[in-house]
Amino acid sequence: MEGHVQKASGPLAGIRVIDVTTVVLGPFAAQVLGDMGADVIKVETTEGDATRSIGPSRTPGMGSYFAALNRNKRSLALDLKRPDAREALLRLVEGADVFVHNMRAGAAQRLGLDYASLAARNPRLIYASASGFRKGSSLQEFPAYDDLIQGVSGVASLNAGPDGAPRYFPTVVVDKLTGTVLASMIGMALFHRERTGEGQELNVPMMETILSFMLVEHLWAGTLGEPEKGLGYPRMLTPHRRPYQTKDGYISVIAVSDTQWRKLFEAMGVGHLIEDPRFRSLTARAENVDALYATLTEGMRQRTTAEWIAELRPADIPCGSANRLEDLFDDAYLEETGFFQRMEHPVEGEVVVPAAPAWFSRSPASVRRLWPRHGEHTREILREAGYDDAAIDAMTEKRT
Repeated sequence: MEGHVQKASGPLAGIRVIDVTTVVLGPFAAQVLGDMGADVIKVETTEGDATRSIGPSRTPGMGSYFAALNRNKRSLALDLKRPDAREALLRLVEGADVFVHNMRAGAAQRLGLDYASLAARNPRLIYASASGFRKGSSLQEFPAYDDLIQGVSGVASLNAGPDGAPRYFPTVVVDKLTGTVLASMIGMALFHRERTGEGQELNVPMMETILSFMLVEHLWAGTLGEPEKGLGYPRMLTPHRRPYQTKDGYISVIAVSDTQWRKLFEAMGVGHLIEDPRFRSLTARAENVDALYATLTEGMRQRTTAEWIAELRPADIPCGSANRLEDLFDDAYLEETGFFQRMEHPVEGEVVVPAAPAWFSRSPASVRRLWPRHGEHTREILREAGYDDAAIDAMTEKRT
């Protein structure tokens, strides 16, 4: 693929990002920026990102987890504890638009990569960081990962099992949500700079990000300062809110309006229930959500998934098969939209890459580069920064 890299066309084409992030949150944010056209330089340690060793691959260090987080990036391997390597990074910062990291504030300070130090080299720089807890708080130096924040934020308790014990969601929801917000806030800061010329520092904490996301519906009576009267949206918490079993599988179906519920009741052969005082209005249905969803649990067993979809979709009732992960590769809708793209990786061979989800009419996102080998672009990037081969050799030689 090298030498045939597609020209960036996204809304961030021409923006250079220095990505000093690891694992999931930061790399996910930087990948979003890369999908949007930015030139993302992924700065790795001499050992490489930890996710390189996670998941199947055909080549060592190219694990599927790393692949899913690091497309549209160039890899620069540096030992930032070495003064010459750190100076090279600072030289790159001088010509960059964004510097993003997920180090603890103290570690960034010790490496001389704090905002004050970098802004002195480049006042227009957008300096973005993500952390477990807000910068400046008593917990700013506390280590944090997705599991921890799912627990302390209350997210795991919302996913409690039948025994009432909290459980983590089977996805790194906090990392990826915070990464999405981080990428968005970087875009906001770039827009501010476009209007004012001002660079700035921004910090996105995992804890506050997942709370602001979760409490949209679950703050409930807490909105009125009366948490003792109940927290949590009952419709989200009923055990009946789940895909419903059909004759041959499972279906996801949801009705909201009076019209949708009337049609759904009629399709199940219980049309009279729309006049039942428990289900006659939105308020009544919300107060009797367990009984309401129990009717779906019984009703959906009457037919196959395909039979239900054939009847409910023409009636404008949201529904679809409850897919397993393996079903996604044969999903007709995803085939229609070309979500799974088959591409040729220079060392991994044919691979499958999910498309960028956003659509732009004027500046389309794209997958221009597949995930890089460790340090693949070190020489290329350092030459762009003005270093000759001798200096690069000295900077990258392994110390015994």
